[in-house]
Amino acid sequence: MSIRHTTTGRRVLAAAALTAVFGLALTACGDGGGSDEAQQGGENSAKPSASATPSTEEKGEQQPDTAAGENVDPNVKLAEVRGDGLILTIHQAKRDSGGFVTVQASIKNEGTQTKNTTAWAGTESALLARNPNSVAGATLVDKVGKKRYYILRDTESRCLCTTGIPPLLAGKTTSVFMQFPAPPNTTTEVDFTLPTFATTTVKISG
Repeated sequence: MSIRHTTTGRRVLAAAALTAVFGLALTACGDGGGSDEAQQGGENSAKPSASATPSTEEKGEQQPDTAAGENVDPNVKLAEVRGDGLILTIHQAKRDSGGFVTVQASIKNEGTQTKNTTAWAGTESALLARNPNSVAGATLVDKVGKKRYYILRDTESRCLCTTGIPPLLAGKTTSVFMQFPAPPNTTTEVDFTLPTFATTTVKISG
């Protein structure tokens, strides 16, 4: 083999070695930076560690996906009704300036077995499709005005109420809210109904 051929071969080997080094460096940079999904908190990103504060479930409450409206005093009880081993407590029925009534309530499982929450969504197909495991089946009845009011909803049939309620474990409580069109200002009491529970009369405030 000539000197020229040997030198050329060495140059080829050196170039290949440099290419491998650069490839490893680029791979290391990519792994160290993390994927866009992980940086943005995607499904596969790590969850924050739990704090020392007791969780909602440890305190005897279960929280659905949808926020339960403004905070209310759980000690205020406008009405209580039972059904299927559960107790529904109405804490507030408030008339708002926007022309609607917001009902705040809590539901507790007093039994020893987990209770399914699917029946609370009612039987209307449009609401069931968009609001599974919700309280979309609730209604208000103005007996004086002889008119029934259903849960408010948007143009895509999503209800203005708590949705995504998980099965209610024994001894646990879940908070719920519902918004209805407001009856006339002269109406101060309405009958409230939620599937599986008895009807109860509730006084409207505000």
